[in-house]
Amino acid sequence: MSPPSPVVLVTGASRGLGRGIAIRCAQLGYSVVINYAGNQTAAEETAVACSRARVQASQVFVPLQADISNSEQRRKLVNSVFAEFGRLDALVNNAGIAPKVRADLTEVTEESFSEVLQINLQGSFFLTQLVANRWLSDTSPSLLPHGHKIIFISSVSAESVSVNRGEYCVSKAGLSMVAKLWAARLAAEAIQVYELRPGIMLSDMTSAVKAKYDALLETGLVPQRRWGTPEDVALAVGSLLSGHFPFSSGSVITIDGGLHLHRF
Repeated sequence: MSPPSPVVLVTGASRGLGRGIAIRCAQLGYSVVINYAGNQTAAEETAVACSRARVQASQVFVPLQADISNSEQRRKLVNSVFAEFGRLDALVNNAGIAPKVRADLTEVTEESFSEVLQINLQGSFFLTQLVANRWLSDTSPSLLPHGHKIIFISSVSAESVSVNRGEYCVSKAGLSMVAKLWAARLAAEAIQVYELRPGIMLSDMTSAVKAKYDALLETGLVPQRRWGTPEDVALAVGSLLSGHFPFSSGSVITIDGGLHLHRF
């Protein structure tokens, strides 16, 4: 009989970075809760991809719908995870959206600002609160090395300014602080918290501006002169979940090909 698998909840796992993270978790022997907001077909495709990547029979891959910006749906998601598995070993806060319309700061609407922050910032904060409170009230040890893990997927936009998507930058800057806050609160509880900060990633979110960034990459905007991929982020997540950074809670790890470097 296969040993029990650690259980990882990945939000926004139906496509893009989230799908890459889910597949990497499957490759490492973990069961994965594939959270999605609305695209059930894509979530089921992620589950199939995870099944193909599994390494032991005990692994299961369960799509669960929940809009993390909604408090009742967040609570239902967490309750469903514990009802299904009886445990949760890690949370990867990956779900996020860009503004529907890229608008100059002088034209950003309150509706767009609220929508982006409710998903990217508020949703992740309060989902983490629900999970952390479960762990704090239950002394069962994590199946992952060195304890439970929480990973926030932020963005280089936490520090780099884009005046045509200001609400996105604000949400990611706030998320960076959220990661620090939870790292400080949970460090003594054997719960490590990390922030991964991707750069220019090839995903659905950037598909509309691919030609623009193809040209910028060719001229060296990113020192490594290529797009980032879901696999790049997934490898970092896998390393953190595997316990390779047990004394680094609160760290910010950039995955941007050197974009953050200050250069002349």
